[in-house]
Amino acid sequence: MADWSPTAYLQFTDERSRPFADLLAHVPGDPATVVDLGAGPGHLTAHLRRRWPHAEVVGVDASPAMVERARAEDPGTRYVLGDLRDYAAATLADHDGPVSGADLVISNATLQWVPGHRDLLPALADTAAQTFAFQVPGNHDAPSHRLLREVAAREPYAAVVGPVTRRGSGDPADYLGDLARPGWSVDTWETTYLHVLQGDDPVLRWISATGAQPTLAALEAADPALRARFETELGAALRDAYPRHEYGTPLAFRRVFVVAARN
Repeated sequence: MADWSPTAYLQFTDERSRPFADLLAHVPGDPATVVDLGAGPGHLTAHLRRRWPHAEVVGVDASPAMVERARAEDPGTRYVLGDLRDYAAATLADHDGPVSGADLVISNATLQWVPGHRDLLPALADTAAQTFAFQVPGNHDAPSHRLLREVAAREPYAAVVGPVTRRGSGDPADYLGDLARPGWSVDTWETTYLHVLQGDDPVLRWISATGAQPTLAALEAADPALRARFETELGAALRDAYPRHEYGTPLAFRRVFVVAARN
């Protein structure tokens, strides 16, 4: 998959950051060490430092562009290029040495990109001395993602991108079942945010930086004109599904939260 664009991702910083702040509000204790899995461009590290100013933070991300941006914007934090599956297997390291457990292991809108992520959850939790917390989107059947799959299934796009994967996240009860075991207390819940987006084609711009990124990258690699045609077609469908009002374009976005703490 082509690399991520930090600039595109940060277009909606306030909306994308709010769930992370809500997740942190439910994390107990005072961790001295934090590992942030899927740290992206490092824009959320400030939230961690405000909550726990004396904590040592390590950010992990699989995107070279995101890690490069994070290191440039936040040189005081260690950012490691790597896969969270390697972290779960205790095989992740960089030139400063291994990246292993921490008091708090946290992840924001990342696990849904990992195939079979629910199977990894116990191992990820076991790396946390105090708390394992994460948030994932739960909107994969929303019109934005359904229309992405429908348009991509049409020719000539389908011949280039193939079937677009429905990236499934679990429901709160699923994650409770995955992580509830002796010695742990698990809190799970969901929240649907109603973001009011501004500007032209805001839903298209939103998903272009995240859910639609692999599809757009594949089309761009094949033929930039084909990508432009796809964006025109998808944009029209999204405008119908998400009408623009004089106050902006409302986007309902469901997210699922989990905080698992050792007793």
